[in-house]
Amino acid sequence: MKLVFRDIKPDDLMMILNWRTMPEVSKYMYTDFEPSMEKQKKWYEQISGDKSRRDWIINVDDEDVGLLSIVKIDNVNKRCDWAYYLGSPNIRGKGIGKNVELNVLEYVFEKLELNKLCCEVLKENELVIKIHEKYGSMVEGNRRQQICKNGEFLDIVEMGILRDDWKKNIRGKHEFVKAVFEEG
Repeated sequence: MKLVFRDIKPDDLMMILNWRTMPEVSKYMYTDFEPSMEKQKKWYEQISGDKSRRDWIINVDDEDVGLLSIVKIDNVNKRCDWAYYLGSPNIRGKGIGKNVELNVLEYVFEKLELNKLCCEVLKENELVIKIHEKYGSMVEGNRRQQICKNGEFLDIVEMGILRDDWKKNIRGKHEFVKAVFEEG
């Protein structure tokens, strides 16, 4: 398997919009989403100038399959948040999540030299919570009825992993395909 996290280009916006509106992706997003290329373009302009985040298209064996974001990069407090989703149904269940997870951990702790990687997950997204736990993240909190989506209040699970936990418990303990991170 060849894994590349490539920079997002303006030509990717329609593909990202299509992924974002897929029911199997959008059900785990915080917001109800009105599809709009105008909103996509504004989003792209916003992220392109934001130095506190990095966003990539996940590419597996020359196929674009998802989106990866590392956000709220805080070099003072040495932490950041992250999220990803897989839009291509062709690659689900094939270990891509594991490879994304381990590459992001290595990138955040070894390249960015941060101390903590955080994320939030809808409580209903049990599979992603289990993947994060398997690779060292711990549940740090539960925000009850934090998000209102489709008229229903949903809980958010807050998770995090520390650099020391990565070094002691995860680094070197799992085989994974090393990704190429484009740094454009």
